Amino acid sequence: MQIARIYLRVSTDEQELTRQNSIIEDARGRGFYVAGVYKEKASGARADRPELQRMIADLQPGEVVVAEKIDRISRLPLNEAEQLIGSIKAKGAKLAIPGIVDLSELAVSQDGVARIVIESVQDMLLKVALQTARDDYETRRERQRQGVELAKASGKYKGRRPDNKTHERIIALRESGMTIERTATLAGCSISQVKRIWSIYKADKSCQ
Repeated sequence: MQIARIYLRVSTDEQELTRQNSIIEDARGRGFYVAGVYKEKASGARADRPELQRMIADLQPGEVVVAEKIDRISRLPLNEAEQLIGSIKAKGAKLAIPGIVDLSELAVSQDGVARIVIESVQDMLLKVALQTARDDYETRRERQRQGVELAKASGKYKGRRPDNKTHERIIALRESGMTIERTATLAGCSISQVKRIWSIYKADKSCQ
C-alpha cells in the first residue's frame, strides 16, 4: 500500500476547502493510506506557505503527494516552481496530480538512452504544467488590472470596501485604553491595520 500526503489549497476565504475533501476519499479509493492532510488558504504564487512547507518536511521516501491540480501546489515562476518540486523529489517522494504523467517506474525499468529519454520527457511534461499554471495566474492578474482600469475610467471603481465593523471595534478598543497589540488580537486584524485606522480616526477627530 502506498502512502499519500494530501495538500489542499485555496487562494481566498471566499473559496471553500471542503469542496476538495473528495480528493481524500478518492485517494483512499485508489488504495492510498493517507498519512496526512494539509489545508491552507494562501496564494500559490508564494513558496513560504506554512502547511506546504510542513508537508514537505513530513515527507518520507516512497510517499506520494496528492493535490487537486498542479496549480494547487504552485503558481510560482518556473524556476521557483522547479525548486519547489525539487524539494519534494529530494525527499524521495512523487507527485500524483491530474495532468502530471508519472513515468518514474517506466524509467527505472529502462537502461541507457531509453531511460534518459523517458526522464527528459517527464521533466518536459512537468515544466509545461508548471508554466501553464503560472501563465494562468498572470493572465488572471492582468484581467483584474484591466478591469480596475476600465472601472476607474468610467468612474465606477470605488476601491476595496472598508470593513466598518472592524474599524468601529478598533476605535472602541483603543478608546477603552487597549494597547495596539491587544486591539489587533481582539479585533482579529493586523497591528498595521490598527495603527492605520487609529491614525485616521485621530486626524478626523482633530479636524472636527
